[in-house]
Amino acid sequence: MATGTNRQILLVETPKGKLIPQNFSLSNGSIPTPKDGDILVKVKLISLDAANRAWMQGATYRSAVEAGTVMAGGSISEVIESKAPGFAAGDLVFADTGWQEYAAIPAKTAQKLPAMEPVSHLLSVYGIAGLTAYHGLLDVGKPKAGETVVVSAAAGSVGSIVGQIAKLKGCTVIGIAGGDDKCALLKSELGFDHAINYKKEAVGKALRAAAPKGIDVYFDNVGGDILEACLFGMNNYGRIACCGAVSQYDGAPPAHGPRGIPGLIVVKRLTLQGFILTDFNDRREEALANLQSWVAQGKIKVREDILTGLENTPQALIGLLAGENVGKRMVRVS
Repeated sequence: MATGTNRQILLVETPKGKLIPQNFSLSNGSIPTPKDGDILVKVKLISLDAANRAWMQGATYRSAVEAGTVMAGGSISEVIESKAPGFAAGDLVFADTGWQEYAAIPAKTAQKLPAMEPVSHLLSVYGIAGLTAYHGLLDVGKPKAGETVVVSAAAGSVGSIVGQIAKLKGCTVIGIAGGDDKCALLKSELGFDHAINYKKEAVGKALRAAAPKGIDVYFDNVGGDILEACLFGMNNYGRIACCGAVSQYDGAPPAHGPRGIPGLIVVKRLTLQGFILTDFNDRREEALANLQSWVAQGKIKVREDILTGLENTPQALIGLLAGENVGKRMVRVS
């Protein structure tokens, strides 16, 4: 039985505006004792995602995070003690442990992971980010060789992989990102054909220049005005994969929704589909095999943004929402 202190990050109050460090507190709890059917894990790497902010607003595909509780979040953790068949001390797992050093969780909610170096890839290209990019683009967006694909939040954990897969499939790829440095990286390192800095350029005008024949697939990570700009640029029978709406998660809600809905969807006969990763659980092994092959061949380059220290997790999420990261952001706890 593990003894000692369990450092935890609590959500002390539900944010009323933009997320700030004072919405969180660092607390010392006790290391929990696993019950029958549980495993006790020590958290290694915490995954940071824009969805963390959405969970504070209310129930989504999971229950809302309530004030006064440990902030929710997925992690790669090591099993310290097992009271469940199929798990043993030393195993690596992915689970929703929350932002803390130790967690006792039902074994049925944990996914056993293979030993791999770097282990961080299990959170990025072989984790939620890579699998979301794979299935969202290929199964929802359905790109065909020669088509034009646009990706928003293109330098982020999901978007950076979406664009590279689209290139593998023979598409012209346009990334939308915030900052000249990010746009330069998209083209020079990740192979995007064009990059649009939404902080400096009028996105609609820039899209018309970069995609004179129109957009066939739009992978939407942001919603809002950028979704609107892409709607007006879509070709007939285009497909929009709705992955997230980070522009609407933090702070005051937008003054208006994207124009062109439903008019443009009807006139252009567009398919606009939301999805979550669990929709594709039955094809996980196929996706992982392809992603591993592409990484091994150098066809996908993996960008990761790793910070250190549990106490830095709130600021790391705030920075992610402000667009500080390139690639998958995570926090190394131990």
